[in-house]
Amino acid sequence: MNLLARAAPAIFVLLWSTGFVGSKLGAPYIDPMVFLTVRFVVVLPVLIVLALVLSKSWPKDFRAILHCIVTGMLVHGIYLGGVFWAIKQGMPAGTSSIIVGLQPVLTALIAVALLGESISRRHWLAMAIGAIGLAFVLGPKLDLAGSGITPVTIFVVLIAVAAISLGTVYQKRFVQQTDLMAATVWQYVGALFVTIPLSLTESWQITWSGELIFAMAWLVLVLSVGAILLLMLLIREGAVSQVASLFYLVPVATAVESYFLFGESLTPVQIGGMVLVISAVLTIRKRPAKR
Repeated sequence: MNLLARAAPAIFVLLWSTGFVGSKLGAPYIDPMVFLTVRFVVVLPVLIVLALVLSKSWPKDFRAILHCIVTGMLVHGIYLGGVFWAIKQGMPAGTSSIIVGLQPVLTALIAVALLGESISRRHWLAMAIGAIGLAFVLGPKLDLAGSGITPVTIFVVLIAVAAISLGTVYQKRFVQQTDLMAATVWQYVGALFVTIPLSLTESWQITWSGELIFAMAWLVLVLSVGAILLLMLLIREGAVSQVASLFYLVPVATAVESYFLFGESLTPVQIGGMVLVISAVLTIRKRPAKR
């Protein structure tokens, strides 16, 4: 269990980063809210079965269930909805993950205000360095005409960042005592409260292809089950600001994956930015020496 706990952050980053690649892979064949609605409907029976087998208890208090639903609306519905919509509009997968990588700073600010977490100067400095590194990775893409990076797509992804940042803190504050698996089931119910109404504005014309089926299967099993449960576990076991710092690494992994899978650019400046990001996260997660 100790080995799993140590490996969990690295596994989470690797799995979470593939979500942007999966959404890019399926985007040509299905509208974004329809994509998410189908994904959540498919994953719910899987999670319910797992919860019936593994959960020690289900939340019986309406307030506890409501907290799980609100968390799901923020972390899955609004966050993923914003990211998937932006990618559907042509924003590169690597770029969307980079903007989402700004989450640690916003999450840390919310955690200080609502949870009273203490963040050291070293931590703030490392987050600033990480933000500079992200700017280096994002900068070369801003001048690309027709790249899908527009004020509207950037604004929508920023809303998504705010949603997952608030949802992460909300999860730590209000869903801490709820069984992990059972809470996740209710969170996906909350996500559907967001995606189903929005999907009704789309065409529901789905072109079933090998790429879409693979992307759907990957996002359901690997992301919606594996990565999300890891995220909830990390939030439960650690400080929110430290867990959020892992999102700095996600753009690095996604940019590399997009380079090999989609031919997206990867310049020396971007690589230098990645080095800064990795250094920042290692500094944030380094435990202070015992006196």
